[in-house]
Amino acid sequence: MTKAELVEEVSRVSELTKKHSEVIVETVFQSIIDALHRGEKIELRGFGSFRLRKREPRKGRNPKTGDKVDVPPKSVPYFKPGKELKDLINREDDEAGLPGPSSPSSF
Repeated sequence: MTKAELVEEVSRVSELTKKHSEVIVETVFQSIIDALHRGEKIELRGFGSFRLRKREPRKGRNPKTGDKVDVPPKSVPYFKPGKELKDLINREDDEAGLPGPSSPSSF
């Protein structure tokens, strides 16, 4: 699902204009980004949580030349799905007769 499709879905479900729905979606995304930038953890009960993970500096390698390069420390966003979200996803797979992530594929 793209951001445009998400805006369309919010507009359809809420019976708001696409412009209002776009503002809502953008505000939610920007609020998450701003909170992560401040080093805060975002917890959406029943959905999951967003937080930052710190990566230590390390030695890397340029794949083209093979030269060693210093990779600086950085923070990367991380999403951890909540138990309810995982349960809903797996339950829907079971009800629809689709193979779940741990089921063997029939292809």
